Amino acid sequence: MATCDVCGNEYWMAFEVRTVGGGVHTFDSFECAIQRLAPRCEHCDCRVIGHGVEVEGRFFCCAHCARSAASDLGAQIRDTVGAHPG
Repeated sequence: MATCDVCGNEYWMAFEVRTVGGGVHTFDSFECAIQRLAPRCEHCDCRVIGHGVEVEGRFFCCAHCARSAASDLGAQIRDTVGAHPG
C-alpha cells in the first residue's frame, strides 16, 4: 500500500505521477493529484484542469480570463470549445 502525498490516505490502488522536473508524487485519487499539481487561473483562481490558456507565461483557465487579466495579447485568444467550424 502507498500513502497519498496530499491527504495521507493509505490505498492499495494509489498511483505515482512523475513530472518533467523529476518530481515523483503518490496520490490516492485524481482529485488529490489535481490539488497538488494543477496550476491556478491567475484571474479567477480556479484549478486549470483542462488545457487552459497561457499568455506571456501566465496561466488561465479560459480565453475569457486571459482577456480579462492579460495585456493586449489576451485579446487575440479565442476559445474553440463548442465553436462552429468555418
